[in-house]
Amino acid sequence: MRASELRHKSPDELSTMERELSDQLFALRLQKVTGQLENPSKIRDVRRDLARVLTVQNQMKNRGETASTAPQEG
Repeated sequence: MRASELRHKSPDELSTMERELSDQLFALRLQKVTGQLENPSKIRDVRRDLARVLTVQNQMKNRGETASTAPQEG
């Protein structure tokens, strides 16, 4: 998943993705502890995807705050 693809999604879609990735990460960590994890690199991939989603969410949030706090002309 690329950050450019995430920027085209709505904030609601990003929140849903964040929840899903967090749940998936939890499940993978649980599998790791119980010895059932087949592909350890999957944890790394999910963590990176989650970080991308959070980064795009913060960028959208900051962009919105900057626009609303800008001085009005006229």
